[in-house]
Amino acid sequence: MPRGQSGGAQTVTRADHSARERRLDRLWPQPRPLIMGVVNCTPDSFSDGGRTLAPELAARHAARLLDEGADLVDIGGESTRPGAAPVPAAEEMRRVLPVVEALRALRPEALLSVDTRKSAVAAAAFEAGADLVNDVTAGSDPAMLPLVAEAGAAVVLMHMRGAPQTMQRDVAYLDVVAEVHAFLRARAAAATAAGLACERVWLDPGIGFGKDDAGNLALLAALPDLAAAGHPVVIGPSRKSFIGRLTGAAVGERLPGTLAALVPAVGLPRVVVRVHEPAPVRQFLELATRLREAAG
Repeated sequence: MPRGQSGGAQTVTRADHSARERRLDRLWPQPRPLIMGVVNCTPDSFSDGGRTLAPELAARHAARLLDEGADLVDIGGESTRPGAAPVPAAEEMRRVLPVVEALRALRPEALLSVDTRKSAVAAAAFEAGADLVNDVTAGSDPAMLPLVAEAGAAVVLMHMRGAPQTMQRDVAYLDVVAEVHAFLRARAAAATAAGLACERVWLDPGIGFGKDDAGNLALLAALPDLAAAGHPVVIGPSRKSFIGRLTGAAVGERLPGTLAALVPAVGLPRVVVRVHEPAPVRQFLELATRLREAAG
């Protein structure tokens, strides 16, 4: 049984803590946006559900993403696509912990994120070797933020209206940028109050999570304003439905639209892009960054 899955006390050592902080500290600065590769250990994710459900396949896929240029990988055991049903913590652990442990053994210096909204899953993932929690509910579990601080880890706080089952039912805002940014600033303040350093709190506007197409575009265009809050920022437009609605492209044909959605991230000081295809994304970001530098 993977460490942490038994439900007993966690045994994260000071060495674990120090290694995690070292991996996180070397992230910044980078001239280009960092690339977070997506690893879905789920049967029902919108883009690639079921393809890497077996832990050994998921671990190999994650290692391949790192080889292709990802700076870190995000391992998820619960789909958060529109309409997705929640997954019990025990099942989520069964899906992700073997992947984290296998990948930590394969790539001791790799930065590993776990996509979860449950503090119990996060605690077990930290014990297994994860460095970061990607929380689509921005720390709604009251134990999450203190746990992340105690582990010396980092957290992605994402904006989502409602839950995956309901988030697309109400996508009207008076001012989507102002409302989303105010929510994220408030959650960032809660995280720092819980003991997290500013650079360990990453903010994600939640592209596709309770927004319409106009809202998604507005939030992408306003990414520099979010970065001005002083925290690293994350965007995840990869293969999203809004690209299909705006262009007519099928899920597997949305790489050009994904690259276009990443343009506002270029030149920001601390930004992470969450994508399915690291190699072409890295090539695009490296050249776009050099072009921006050449333009002064």
